Amino acid sequence: MRIRATVAAVSGALALSALVVPAAQADDGRTWSNDHKLSMPKAGAERFAGSSSSAAAEELPVFTKAVVNGGKPVVVGTKSKQRYSLAITATHPSGVYDIFGYVWNGASIDDPNSYGILQDEENAVCAEDNATTTTCRMTVTFDPAELYNTNAGTWKVGAAVVSRDGQIGESDYISKTYLQRFSKLTVNAGPEPVAKGKALTVTGALTRANWNTGTYLGYTQQPVKLQFRKVGTSTYTTVKTVTSSSTGSLKTSVTASADGYWRYSFAGTSTTPAVSAAGDYVDVR
Repeated sequence: MRIRATVAAVSGALALSALVVPAAQADDGRTWSNDHKLSMPKAGAERFAGSSSSAAAEELPVFTKAVVNGGKPVVVGTKSKQRYSLAITATHPSGVYDIFGYVWNGASIDDPNSYGILQDEENAVCAEDNATTTTCRMTVTFDPAELYNTNAGTWKVGAAVVSRDGQIGESDYISKTYLQRFSKLTVNAGPEPVAKGKALTVTGALTRANWNTGTYLGYTQQPVKLQFRKVGTSTYTTVKTVTSSSTGSLKTSVTASADGYWRYSFAGTSTTPAVSAAGDYVDVR
């Protein structure tokens, strides 16, 4: 079932629980289908179909803010599921009863190929900001086994909100976040020790999560800075920029001049987070 239909069913269930049984908690009934679309059990859709539309002309609740992971990108590796916070704020003259959130990736919310993730909780934890505005906090979990490399990049935040008098508000694009493929960076400088004035070779590799294969593969043709920190100092200085090879490997030569630490540092891209290797100490004699 498409994401929009799923959220419609959920919001309808929330509306009924607000109007009919205020103390009850809505059942979101989330499940994953085999083709990575959000699905909703029939019962949820039936509850939505039976909800009242008599107040359709009334003022609807609106969203004012939605923030994933405190505003920072979401990063996922190849093995572990990663859970991130999602906070959504909405307002209505009667107050806000509940909010149901989700994140999605794709060309359109109505596109059957779009991929979405519902909030983990049956019910978000909500707190009133004031008499008309409420912020609800929930989490969303990204499973690398359910992701493809094409999912990296911009994700939208959507939600359904129900006011205390049963009005339903929906938006499939309140704000956005970025999903990135976890990156790794290594370094090795040698020979160790090395004579002052002699050549020092610094190798390494830049890799990132490949969700298609569940492994880490080289991030190719990327600019990576080679940096040096002299013993007794706390700051790394960029010596040169090296481009990763067709396999993600890095290699360059420098002249050894003083004891210190060498590392590679990658600035990151929209789909891959920044990363710096731990410094490799070289004794210059």
